[in-house]
Amino acid sequence: MSAQPLPRSVRVGYALGSVATGSFGTVPGLLLLPYLTDTLGIAAAVAGAIVLLPKALDVVLNPIAGRISDRYQSPLGPRRPFLLRGGLSLAVCFAVLFAVPDLDSQLFDAGWVLLAFLGCATAYAFFQVPYVAMPAEITDDYGERTNLMSWRVAVLTVAILISGGSSPAIRDAIGGREGYRVMGLVVALLLAIGTVGAYYGTRRAPIGRPGEATGTLREQLRVVAQAADFRWLLFTLMLQALAIGSMLAGIDYLARYVLRDPGAASILFVCVVGPALVVSPLWLAVGNRFGKKKGFLAASAVLGLGALALLPAQHVPTWCVYVATGVVGVGFTGVQVFPLAMLPDVVAVDAARSGNRRAGVFTGIWTAGETLGLALGPGLYALVLAAGGYVSSTGRDAVQPDSAVTAIVVGISVLPVVLTAASFFTLQRYKLTADEVLEAR
Repeated sequence: MSAQPLPRSVRVGYALGSVATGSFGTVPGLLLLPYLTDTLGIAAAVAGAIVLLPKALDVVLNPIAGRISDRYQSPLGPRRPFLLRGGLSLAVCFAVLFAVPDLDSQLFDAGWVLLAFLGCATAYAFFQVPYVAMPAEITDDYGERTNLMSWRVAVLTVAILISGGSSPAIRDAIGGREGYRVMGLVVALLLAIGTVGAYYGTRRAPIGRPGEATGTLREQLRVVAQAADFRWLLFTLMLQALAIGSMLAGIDYLARYVLRDPGAASILFVCVVGPALVVSPLWLAVGNRFGKKKGFLAASAVLGLGALALLPAQHVPTWCVYVATGVVGVGFTGVQVFPLAMLPDVVAVDAARSGNRRAGVFTGIWTAGETLGLALGPGLYALVLAAGGYVSSTGRDAVQPDSAVTAIVVGISVLPVVLTAASFFTLQRYKLTADEVLEAR
């Protein structure tokens, strides 16, 4: 590892991987549930299970991927080979995911999506875990990790903005199943670009040879579970991933059934993600001035307030809804920046205290928790829709009862507020300070 400032080429190269993580982390959460309920005609509760189950598999796969990459030895570094293999496999599986043949069988449609999404989840595990593990090995400097994450979040923001903003527009411009097929191919291309960019961009990164990862996987996981700061940070991440996942899942429904403008989905999404282009440096400055934990708490508060402001969406002008989603976007940016900057600190302190290299194990559990949270979010949202009596359809917007429209709003406002409020209690239990991180160097 190096304590020297990282060259810009490495920062940019590493950040390019966020084109893949941002695109895959966004588009399925935004459009897969509407694809199932409003194009394939699958009932909301069943659709929620299809969205959830493959991601739940990552709870098992991600720690395994971390363990394998901890042990892997290669002249290319322990992590980089997995980026290429996992990322390109993900691109192929994603193109297949939205290319369901029209055989007029809901059972076939559901099975196709389930299997393709399982393939996506598996490939993504072996890309994401090594990718997230790399910063703790690239540099051991506390501030440099924050700077590295700021580059990553900047690219992540642009990737989310492009993929999430353009995907509904591509779908609506073409329409029907073909619109989803074309959208899937475009996003698959973005996934491939991010993969290749990260692989080649980090070829000069100062990553040392892999160390010994002693003990069995169960023993490693037990050690991770005993790391209190990591545990509370992970719980916070999962609660907020649930909140964000439910909000992303609700954007398309909010546009069509509350604002009554399908094209508003892209605008709403840009309102959520667009502020990051401006406020990312501001959140970074807050973290440098007041500390990462206080910055994280402030960002969480803004996220919760924005979600609360969406509650009267049925009764206020459209511009008010856009403003509320913009506030959500300001908080969303912060809750992306701070945990990504805090995780490498936890990993570095553990390595200094234990003498063992466990970055892959930590990040495997971390990404499993995040992935599960983002998957459970749409699943919970689907249950809210089902409880409200949401009517699925095959290509045209169905007439929804008032209870379903109310459920659409509750799922995108009340549910995220409750989850974000709960995350305050877990984040307060995180105690690691900058001085402890500096002492561990």
